[in-house]
Amino acid sequence: MASPWKAIGGLTTVVAILGSSGCSGQWGCSDTYAERGSADVRVEVEGTQAKPGVSAEILAWELTPHPQMPEDGDQVHFIVRFIEDNEYSPDIGLDACAVDADRVALDCATVSSSEVWPETDRVLSGDAWLRPVNPEQVAEVLLVPNNMAESGRTCEMDRKDDGGTHPPRHVAAGDQL
Repeated sequence: MASPWKAIGGLTTVVAILGSSGCSGQWGCSDTYAERGSADVRVEVEGTQAKPGVSAEILAWELTPHPQMPEDGDQVHFIVRFIEDNEYSPDIGLDACAVDADRVALDCATVSSSEVWPETDRVLSGDAWLRPVNPEQVAEVLLVPNNMAESGRTCEMDRKDDGGTHPPRHVAAGDQL
């Protein structure tokens, strides 16, 4: 029968080799990303840990030249509204996308609740612009429900705190919604 001390000594050697190679720091830290929620005209905002009690909706959109750049032709001008269910809601950032008839993103931008204006105590609204390459293909403007304003620490930033869950990657032109 092998000595238990030999097994422990072997384990110490393996740990020392892994530690000196830089591998040991990655074992306890893992960043994860939330799944992208279902895009729609009206969404309940999803946080990485819980729903923050905010809904958002696209009230209207149109193809029109931007007043400061009319020579660029038509762009997508839309109005977004955030509705808070409680007195204090965190900053919300949602990806808004102009999509074609197949719900393929043509252009996206993040709209933030901190950049719109109060309508009432718990209702905020504002407008924004999207610049798809082919504006005539736009069938609708959709919101992705994931709060992109949540970031949290990553393993790269702070390995000792085990990373965490982060919002999904931003929607890019060509992504299917």
